[in-house]
Amino acid sequence: MLRKCSLTPSRIKISVAIFSKTVLQHTVPARFETSGATRKSAARHLMLLLGLCALTLAPTCGKRRPPLSPIERVPQRTEDLTGIQRGNQVILIWPAPLRNAKEGSVQSIRRVDVYRVAEKPTAPLPLTEDQFSARAILIGSVPYDEIRKSGMNLTYTDTLELAGEPARLRYAIRYVNSAGQRAAYSNFFLMEPAAKVAEPPTITGKEESETANTIIWTPPARNTDGSTPVNLLGYNVYRTLASQPEAEPKPLNPEPITGTKYPDRKFKFGENYNYFVRSVSLGTEGKQVESLNSNSIAVAQSDKYPPAAPSLATPGVAPGRIALFWSANSEPDLAGYVLYRSTDPNLPKDKWTKLTPTSYTKTTFTDEKVETGKTYYYYVVAVDNAGNVSDFSQVVSETVP
Repeated sequence: MLRKCSLTPSRIKISVAIFSKTVLQHTVPARFETSGATRKSAARHLMLLLGLCALTLAPTCGKRRPPLSPIERVPQRTEDLTGIQRGNQVILIWPAPLRNAKEGSVQSIRRVDVYRVAEKPTAPLPLTEDQFSARAILIGSVPYDEIRKSGMNLTYTDTLELAGEPARLRYAIRYVNSAGQRAAYSNFFLMEPAAKVAEPPTITGKEESETANTIIWTPPARNTDGSTPVNLLGYNVYRTLASQPEAEPKPLNPEPITGTKYPDRKFKFGENYNYFVRSVSLGTEGKQVESLNSNSIAVAQSDKYPPAAPSLATPGVAPGRIALFWSANSEPDLAGYVLYRSTDPNLPKDKWTKLTPTSYTKTTFTDEKVETGKTYYYYVVAVDNAGNVSDFSQVVSETVP
């Protein structure tokens, strides 16, 4: 097995003493001379010294070891805590913590604690973490199961008693690991909830047509705190797929609607939908506040609507051929047309000869299988993707010259 070697200098202190014996023959005033044997001995010692130095710079070899796993840390405080009011609830939202620890690790995040401070709306906005910690109450926690199953965000719902004097609420969260260690507080999220928020409406019915699913409801009778008149700006209508419910869908309407019915013209046949409606009220600082969800209603339309009947124009005739033309249908799910022919106008329509396939998408056809002197009769129908067939067009005829 080959080993990867690296050059690793070693710190080795070497002391070398060189001893030589010289015989003084006579005194020379300006120079000394050494014998040949002495010079050879000094050379040997110098070579020994150079060899030892080379050994200190020799590469060292060792086995490669697997990389060490990263050190697990308790996630730091989140800076993205936010929230919304809906009815008598404050829904807190923040990004789910990134976990690099296994479930059994001491560093695994086991819950998220949620804290709240209620203060007067006129209280100073600045608040230190120590001041918040001294005044805050733990109102709840997000358990490990919710953390483990979460997607991009985590949420916590704080249900309020909307009565009495106005208050400003200050929220913060903390991550807690399996050893009970708490991370620092998150950023503070402040909200002054509106007390008079309309109750949700009540869905009473639906209307199904080829072009829309129309949802019908009755308005709320009071606000969430029981007061009247109702603080009502309008309504937002929501739709979710029964197979893929969204955590927070967007309203179908771009602006609150003031009526009590809404036609959803962007539905698709064959899809199972659930609809619900929220009241919209005027909140603090002029902001809009939605109610809780109304009851929901399921709508699942199958395509049972045939396309309109095409309109055949007067044929064009020439020796050996008859040219036919008809108007194009506007249905988005149109599959094509089917053209029929007969030499007997009194023959039942289902006995006529089919000249085109069902998927024929053109609006012209030239019939060249005709005989001179004979009269031919034609009609056309439209077919959609669901197999619905339109009524017959009017019958047109022409005699081949």
